[in-house]
Amino acid sequence: VDIISLDGFECAGHPGEDDVGNLVLQAKGARVLTAPYVCSGGIGDGKQLVACLALGAAGVNLGTRICATQECNWPQSFKEKMVHADERQTVLMFRRLHNTARVFRNEVAKQVEQIESDKGKDLDFSDVAELVMGKRGREAEKNGDPDGGIWTAGQVVGLIDSIPTVKDFMASFMAEAEGTVGMLNQAKL
Repeated sequence: VDIISLDGFECAGHPGEDDVGNLVLQAKGARVLTAPYVCSGGIGDGKQLVACLALGAAGVNLGTRICATQECNWPQSFKEKMVHADERQTVLMFRRLHNTARVFRNEVAKQVEQIESDKGKDLDFSDVAELVMGKRGREAEKNGDPDGGIWTAGQVVGLIDSIPTVKDFMASFMAEAEGTVGMLNQAKL
């Protein structure tokens, strides 16, 4: 293995079943991994980059945050949903199926949540399959309908307040990281 993506509970998509957040997960990675790793999940600003590096990561993944840039081919309506969201606007679905996925809390995700709640331990994937199938999600994306299908998003949506170019975002991201390092160099412990 050349490098590992160490995904914390905050991440979009499949965070695993153990619910371990990045503050603990990254520190544990520094103790037990011999290959370099990048922190994935919940990263959206330069302060977090510095924190991840301090915890031992070699870098970070910026999945959801980069989806809210001008270059991303997601529909503008999806990006605007992220800008107006807070960190609580994601849903963990499929937990009872032991295939947990974090998605944006939209109308389809709410329907899935309700079915999961109603079915309880008797939930079968077939109960929600039509709602979560990729074909439906791609159609919603094609039509610019952020409520038409499920789409993955991490808790970092709570930090997204603009839709910049990648170049502008990265300049701001790195400036904030450098400013944070400068501030820490002045701090007394």
